[in-house]
Amino acid sequence: MRRINHVLSFLVGILITQMPPIAQAGTDFVWDLDGRPLRTSSQYYILPAPNQKIGSGLILEGRNGSCPFNVAVSTRVSPGLPIIFSPAGASDKVIRLSADQNIRLFQAVTICVQSTVWRLGGLDEATDKRFVTTGGVTGNPGSSTVSNWFKVERESEGVDNGRYKLVFCPGVCSFCKVICGNLGVYNVNGRNWLALGDPALSIVFKEI
Repeated sequence: MRRINHVLSFLVGILITQMPPIAQAGTDFVWDLDGRPLRTSSQYYILPAPNQKIGSGLILEGRNGSCPFNVAVSTRVSPGLPIIFSPAGASDKVIRLSADQNIRLFQAVTICVQSTVWRLGGLDEATDKRFVTTGGVTGNPGSSTVSNWFKVERESEGVDNGRYKLVFCPGVCSFCKVICGNLGVYNVNGRNWLALGDPALSIVFKEI
């Protein structure tokens, strides 16, 4: 595992150094490793930023042996599964910081007859955690879909270094009481699952 993390960190580190930092100045766009703003028409790998030693790309697996499947961090040297963003503002073509987004795992195949759109699951009594699972719906922002919306924020407020974090704090329902927090990684039986909680998982985006 140490070798895997070292190789992945080295490769991602090279990509980060190649990103033109001037392209990010003065906008609220989310940028990929090639210095381009993320777009709704493209697919992206979500990769842990270097030096976190938690694995590689995001995948979809069954956590309790039943549906729905959950979002996990791969233990292999792999970019994982690509994702597609769908902003709450249907006319938006570029992904912006702090904007509500649906996130869908692309090319994911499971035994579950459900969508691969992310949603935040209910409180798991065994771990006292809320895990990122699937079975959400795309669009229709409001009270019935409040668990399906996520945001991209800078890893550190005011620091524009190309590293980001995912946040659950939907603004699609003005009267709903929601839990807000970062998405981090929680280990259960040797597997790393995406869940609500700190520290936030520091990430970068790579277009495929």
